[in-house]
Amino acid sequence: MRPYETMIVFDTAVDPQSIQVALDRALDTIRSNAGSPGNIDRWGKRPLAYEINKRKEGYYVLVEFTGEPTTVEELDRILTLSDEVLRFKILRRNERANASRVTAQA
Repeated sequence: MRPYETMIVFDTAVDPQSIQVALDRALDTIRSNAGSPGNIDRWGKRPLAYEINKRKEGYYVLVEFTGEPTTVEELDRILTLSDEVLRFKILRRNERANASRVTAQA
């Protein structure tokens, strides 16, 4: 299992309940593909660095998770198809930095 994180920018034009449903769908995708979600950090509404689809603001959510490359592929597919998502980026975290972070929390 490898550590990953994804930053998801949701469209603020949709209602908050739809954002939560889309986030739950992404978390279920991680779980159903041999992954496990970790910390979920909701940053809330923030201005975008540049306009995306004529939107100047997005709802940011950072999700940390562990999984296999197949987990990432399926999550990428689900987020690409989601109408509520403006942009997302999935990054593989440095395993050494993750281990030191866990040690510091203990």
